Amino acid sequence: MVQELRNLEQLFNHIATLASENGEVSLGIVVESIGHRSFGPLLLIIGLTLSSPLSGIPGMTSISAAFIFLIAAQLLMGRRFFWMPHWLLDRSLDRKQIMTGLRWITPPARVVDRLTRPRLFFLVSRSGAYVTAALCVCIAMIMPVFELVPFSASAVGVALAALGLALVAQDGLLALIAFCVIGATFGLAVVNIL
Repeated sequence: MVQELRNLEQLFNHIATLASENGEVSLGIVVESIGHRSFGPLLLIIGLTLSSPLSGIPGMTSISAAFIFLIAAQLLMGRRFFWMPHWLLDRSLDRKQIMTGLRWITPPARVVDRLTRPRLFFLVSRSGAYVTAALCVCIAMIMPVFELVPFSASAVGVALAALGLALVAQDGLLALIAFCVIGATFGLAVVNIL
């Protein structure tokens, strides 16, 4: 297992190393290497996926919602390791796709990493992680609603990525901002549907 990840650049460097070593990288390889109990990095990865153009693929939002629900529910149940179905773990991208994506996203990640630091620890402590997991279960259950409102799934993806990064970097202020973005996105989705 890799040493504990503390920022985006470390996570992306780790994924780049996996791609170089394996040619293609499946979700299973990433999960195995970062640890089956790493809620923050897993939430960060799924949030980044949702906030990328990949969220436009039909069904991607629902698959992401299932993944979020599965991980967050297991955290709330106190499981020592996360279980995920093989069909999900076997999803992979080849080295070229990964390296192209990482080249595009690494410069903004460096800027984000300079802005994050440990603060408001009570929001990202163990009890804070449980509150985040409970929120993620709720988000996963209502995520199909976000597919009806253009770009709302991407906004939720950004917020989920921020929550994941907040847990990784121990940045409670970032978690607080993500909670506000999720609330605002949900409010806008409800207004647009009604």
